[in-house]
Amino acid sequence: MSPSLDFFTTRTTTTTEVVNPKLEAQRHLASVASYYNARLDPANYMDGPLSTNPATRLRQLLARPGIITAPGICDGISARCAIEAGFECLYQSGAATTASRLGQPDLAIATLNDFTEAAEMVCSIDPTMPVIADADTGFGGPANIARTVTRYARAGVAGLHIEDQVQTKRCGHLLGKQVVSREEFVTRIRAAVLARDQIPGGSDFVIIGRTDSAQVLGMDEAIARLKLAADAGADVCFIEGVKTEQLLKKTVAALAPQPVLVNVISGGLTPSFTYKQAEAMGAKIIIFSLVSCVPMLHAVRAAMKSLRETGTDFGSAQGMGPREFFEVMGLNDVVTLDSKAGGNAFVSI
Repeated sequence: MSPSLDFFTTRTTTTTEVVNPKLEAQRHLASVASYYNARLDPANYMDGPLSTNPATRLRQLLARPGIITAPGICDGISARCAIEAGFECLYQSGAATTASRLGQPDLAIATLNDFTEAAEMVCSIDPTMPVIADADTGFGGPANIARTVTRYARAGVAGLHIEDQVQTKRCGHLLGKQVVSREEFVTRIRAAVLARDQIPGGSDFVIIGRTDSAQVLGMDEAIARLKLAADAGADVCFIEGVKTEQLLKKTVAALAPQPVLVNVISGGLTPSFTYKQAEAMGAKIIIFSLVSCVPMLHAVRAAMKSLRETGTDFGSAQGMGPREFFEVMGLNDVVTLDSKAGGNAFVSI
């Protein structure tokens, strides 16, 4: 990595941001190095056409009016379907990626390579489409986190979120979560920010700080941690498992003007807000982490049951043949490219 400019300046914060000022570690965090990079100021992204660079495009969407709705995708099929539906941003869910690639639960089983390989595939489908990717805890200490940011950015991802769970993390909507100290969480965010600023050419890569502490230590602690994450350079604050409309409104108000991301999982800890409801509460990004893989599970289960019982897949195909399926996967684009290049491999297909 090349050396990065230092955008951190000392700023003393009020002690009201500290839950227990008697603890030395928390007193230390009352005076923090606050991050500000004038190049990344949201005002710089308000005007002009949307960029073909996905990270820049995401910053433009963050700076401009309207909520960003990012459906969770788990593979190439779900990504194609989300793009076909007209979404302007995608979310590579860690839980969905772990399930689709490994057939495993979201319990810190997937590795950095699993996530980045999936991201490379998704981002290659439409290189202009912003993809926000789950990066779990960053996959290690500061050096590992810096490597994670670099790998994700090289894969074409527009932004990632890093959380404050312990390394043996679990889905944010399961019980029994444990979180690291404030200091370690801030170190993770600062490492990610420093790594972004070391990317040659001035990267617009978006860093999202996520806290899972609301269910462990309470909402006040969660908000305090997100304020510290913002001071450390997080562009967006992600409150996981917020349980009521009132608590989401409280979070948005406490963190303003910092953009807030909310995660909705049907049957999870957060109510099933619509994107319009979340926007009315002040959220800037809403993700639906399992919107692709849960319906996929139901559909594949039904298809397998039907095949077992009837001996044919005719009913589950619903009239879709191979050509129609491949057209959703970009068949026509490939045929057109081949023809324009002077090829004749797909004259008849």
